Amino acid sequence: MNMELMKILESVTDEEKRVLERQKIEQEIYANGEEFTVDSKKMLAKGELISIRPHTRFVNFPKHKHNYVEIMYMCSGSTVHLIDQEEKIILQKGDLLFLSRSVSHEILYAGEKDIGINFIILPEFFDTAYEMVDKNNVLARFIISNLRRENDGPKYLHFKVSDVLPVQNLIENMIYSLLNRKENDQKINQITMGLLFLQLEQYTDKIQSSPEDSFSRFVTAYVMRYIEQHYKTATLTELAYKMEQPVPKMSRIVKSVTGATFKELLQERRFDKALQMLRETSLPVTDIILSVGYENNSYFHRRFREKYHMSPKEYRMEYKRTGEVPVREEVRGKSLFQEKERFRENEEK
Repeated sequence: MNMELMKILESVTDEEKRVLERQKIEQEIYANGEEFTVDSKKMLAKGELISIRPHTRFVNFPKHKHNYVEIMYMCSGSTVHLIDQEEKIILQKGDLLFLSRSVSHEILYAGEKDIGINFIILPEFFDTAYEMVDKNNVLARFIISNLRRENDGPKYLHFKVSDVLPVQNLIENMIYSLLNRKENDQKINQITMGLLFLQLEQYTDKIQSSPEDSFSRFVTAYVMRYIEQHYKTATLTELAYKMEQPVPKMSRIVKSVTGATFKELLQERRFDKALQMLRETSLPVTDIILSVGYENNSYFHRRFREKYHMSPKEYRMEYKRTGEVPVREEVRGKSLFQEKERFRENEEK
């Protein structure tokens, strides 16, 4: 990060000086009443949709909620977050943590070099970003869930993106803009946030999220995309590694959200590709079998006949003879993979 920005962010604030004297947070700065809910009206000037403030150091920041969306970015060092007193998140330099309005969290002691920036954001600020991103993206779901009265989305999204230079540059641009406010900067910041979202959606393998149903739906989309792109070599072990989940847990999530095992989904996609190649190419069946990821010819032939009640050769001959997809395939309806894709699309409607 720019050295001038870091000098500003590293400086000890007046609030932190009082913390060093009293060893506690001044709750009245953040909230009214006994329940510790940080209030956007205290954090944002009238008419503002977004602002930033350095995370308060030298003390444990006690359990609290907030009535706005918070994004925390670590400029240096690290912070430890306890989500709903159950989940522990370590935010390292360059990481981003999106926190929904519904989440309760505590932040453990941060030292002098643990420099974090809190983005305080009202949900309507995300209007531009939402228009820019894929509506099946986990960030789009995060935005929508925070617009609802009943926030049923993920509690948090943890992006481990310290090595993604475009993301780091966009965040630094926003910090600079919000520290040096100018006319029309809100629209610039909204577009910058949209560009940030577009970058982040390229790195779904770097997301850790709360185990909410919406996260499971996100996993469905990710699994389908992974199988589509890597059906020749895809494995549950590799998928679990990419999602940073234990293999048994990954297997359970896939089954719970799709109604099928990973093996069944992968097999369906491979057979869909094989059917396409039988119709559109003159490749020998043995070559097609290898190209879709199978090494055992007899296994493929047996499973093919079970599913379509004919051999691959018969399927090809029937298609060439009639110019139409063989009736037996149409009778069985859409493939399992296609049905799950349709389910994913319908979730957006």
